[in-house]
Amino acid sequence: MAFVDELTFDAAAGKGGDGVVRWLHEKGKEYSGPSGGNGGNGGNVYMRAVRDLNLLARYRGEKRFDAPSGADGENSNRHGKGGDDMTIDLPIGSLVRNTATGEQYELLEEGEKIMILKGGRGGAGNAAFKSSVNITPEESTPGALGESATFTIELRIIADAGLVGLPNAGKSSLLNALTNAAAKVAPYAFTTLDPNLGALYGYIIADIPGLIEGASEGKGLGFRFLRHISRTRVLVHCLGLDSEDIWADYTTVRKELDNFENGVLKGKPEIILFTKSDTVDMPVITERIAEATARGLQAFYVSILDDALVENLRKDLVAQLRSNKI
Repeated sequence: MAFVDELTFDAAAGKGGDGVVRWLHEKGKEYSGPSGGNGGNGGNVYMRAVRDLNLLARYRGEKRFDAPSGADGENSNRHGKGGDDMTIDLPIGSLVRNTATGEQYELLEEGEKIMILKGGRGGAGNAAFKSSVNITPEESTPGALGESATFTIELRIIADAGLVGLPNAGKSSLLNALTNAAAKVAPYAFTTLDPNLGALYGYIIADIPGLIEGASEGKGLGFRFLRHISRTRVLVHCLGLDSEDIWADYTTVRKELDNFENGVLKGKPEIILFTKSDTVDMPVITERIAEATARGLQAFYVSILDDALVENLRKDLVAQLRSNKI
């Protein structure tokens, strides 16, 4: 099933049931007074956050959600049954926008539930219109329509650490090595077109697809890539040691991060991870770490071909996350 992180759907809360005109029937009296009940209220529409990142893919064939309407009023002053509420489950991290009003909602905690559409109020039966001057009212009112709207959903993955960097920086291979994930890898750029996730001792690691210059302006799949970084707790900036100009690579990606949504990513904790350490000698690695330190950046290095280095990185990364140093 293909990963889906954007979706548009229509939804409508339930219509209120109609009020009715009814009369009490007593022996010897055709009309003993009004007894028409009110209609039930229509069902509301809620959204609820669940831990299922693939949930949006299941909605691709279901673009309309309608809550049940309330039942009409009944005789003997009995009110109609209210319509059941409808709950739409969405992945944690979903940003939901009402396209007409611009109002937006965020689902950031598992089980969080927010009402997005209110059901219509039930109509009044004729019993509600009885008064001292109108003892046989013939009036009733219909139920009101429920609210309806078109919504867009934009999933922004919530992860503890996000692997970022230029295409082919080794992020997917690293995620597989660290977490035993099954991200697709190949020796060419843009193998990863959707975020991949892995678990590292209870922490969620996200492989964010490679960024390019102009991503913050929408080039490539920039907006899709960058929005997943916006809620990531820590950025792990992957820089391939086989690069011809490693700090130019860093500057390119950092610029796109800083430009996205008016700098929403500025100040987010970041570490440097030099990947593909098997492609250079140790003096080069030492020099690169010193350069990172001079820039005020904490740096590590790894090669997925070296099990000891991968295990050391696991320990270092988990220790950093647990101590909240990054």
